[in-house]
Amino acid sequence: MGPHPRIRPVGESGFLVELDSLPEVMATQSMLLHNRPTGVIDVVAAARTVLVQCESPASAKAARSLLSGAGPLRQEPVAGTLHTLETTYDGADLAEAARLAGMGTDALIRWHSGQDWIAAFGGFAPGFMYLTPAVKAIEFARRDTPRTAVPAGSVAVGGRFSAVYPGPTPGGWQLLGRCAGALWDSARAEPSLLQPGDRVRFKPVRELVQLGSATGGSPEMEAHSGPEPLGLEVISAGVFATVQDLGRPGFAHLGVTASGALDRPALRRANRMVGNPLSPGAGAAALELVLSGLRVRARGSQLLAVAGPAVQLTATDPSGLERDVPTDAPFVLGDGEVLAVLPLNGIAGFRSILAVRGGIDVPAVLGSRSGDVLSGLGSAPLQAGTFLPVGRGHQAVPVGFPEASPPAAGADPTVLRFVPGPRSDWFTPGALAAFERVSWQAGAQSNRIGLRLELARTGPEHAKPPLLRTAEAAGAELPSEGMAGGAIQVPPSGLPVLFLADHPVTGGYPVLGVVLRADLAKAAQLAPGAAVRFRAVSPGGPS
Repeated sequence: MGPHPRIRPVGESGFLVELDSLPEVMATQSMLLHNRPTGVIDVVAAARTVLVQCESPASAKAARSLLSGAGPLRQEPVAGTLHTLETTYDGADLAEAARLAGMGTDALIRWHSGQDWIAAFGGFAPGFMYLTPAVKAIEFARRDTPRTAVPAGSVAVGGRFSAVYPGPTPGGWQLLGRCAGALWDSARAEPSLLQPGDRVRFKPVRELVQLGSATGGSPEMEAHSGPEPLGLEVISAGVFATVQDLGRPGFAHLGVTASGALDRPALRRANRMVGNPLSPGAGAAALELVLSGLRVRARGSQLLAVAGPAVQLTATDPSGLERDVPTDAPFVLGDGEVLAVLPLNGIAGFRSILAVRGGIDVPAVLGSRSGDVLSGLGSAPLQAGTFLPVGRGHQAVPVGFPEASPPAAGADPTVLRFVPGPRSDWFTPGALAAFERVSWQAGAQSNRIGLRLELARTGPEHAKPPLLRTAEAAGAELPSEGMAGGAIQVPPSGLPVLFLADHPVTGGYPVLGVVLRADLAKAAQLAPGAAVRFRAVSPGGPS
């Protein structure tokens, strides 16, 4: 990297460093991970870029200055631990991969196992590490139709990389074989076996001795047995409910996105009301509810609060006596009482937060109890019969006051502010102007991963998405690069996707802009069909 690196803004507090080679990428990532500047949250390396996510515009500016003054970084790969993986070369695509390489299967196996592979960067899934050959690279086309589920331990090649799938995930790479052992185990002190800079040697064997199994992480929250602990028993999970806190930032280099509550101000309000300390880390875990229909029974008297869009709360005691309870205020749910959370017709808003004094005490993964629907890390979505234990460590903290939720959006479109870039130059000026002018709506396929946008109006002038690429970018493919929460990614369809908390760590479509963090809570409340507009603002940090 020269004295004047090419840097593109990514939202208010991040930037993308463009580099000329993979060794430069690895050296830059290594420098930032091993000497992490104050305020740097995540460092995401990819084929030609490094995404740096920071706490604030000021910390992003400081990190950018550090890179600008670092001078050229060494080009050789960073040496790490050597891992020997016993591999059976019996993959479904072995013959096809050999044909693509222009050699026989035996020669392909000798090529793949006859050299070390360097862990360049993570992405795609927790523990998935892109491996680059130390000696000779071969370019492999990906499958025309990706598999919906690739078995854990599968050894594969794609592009100029190789990888081992740590857990069962979709994938379009060519499968050469399989190896034993757990590349990802959330119960380990260091869950990912492979770290950037490590070396991998594939050792051909006829049979595998299974040393362990990859654990994609969802700790099961089973119905309790034996003496009754204190907590909440789920009678009905409603539309969709998950355990969330402030997430697990800092692990994106291992393919783990931050996750956490989509409406973070609501999470903080609910925790304040029940007297849970606002930890600088993940904080107390609560329930994130979509519309709802949730019904929970208290085991032991519990102090609760519900923040977010207006819902109807009723508590029913064991004798059948029903009473209304308030929203946006703390209340007691007595032992054996059942709380029902029902949506109110005609009230705008989509997600609410239910907090309990002491916090939901399910097992933490990488310091967070949040459930990540993309990777499966953390707690699984609630089901009937799930028991949610409650922590008892906050009893000395005073209970908070009622806190009103912000007014729900009315009939007018919700306006989301965004910082253009890092790939806004892939689109014509007319396309960028149209993106702000057109009314969009949240699509039915939206979820915690992303808000899928559709055109809000019909007619000839809105028959096609207006996001046209420049002549230079038309038909071009963008190498995968790091993705930030709030990124507005534009696939070839021209219909954008606004990435939310469970978004993938990397992506291969250009990002037109990044929504401000302060506006992501508004995006979390957009139900399918809700109207939304976008407004560009100047970045508060690097430009």
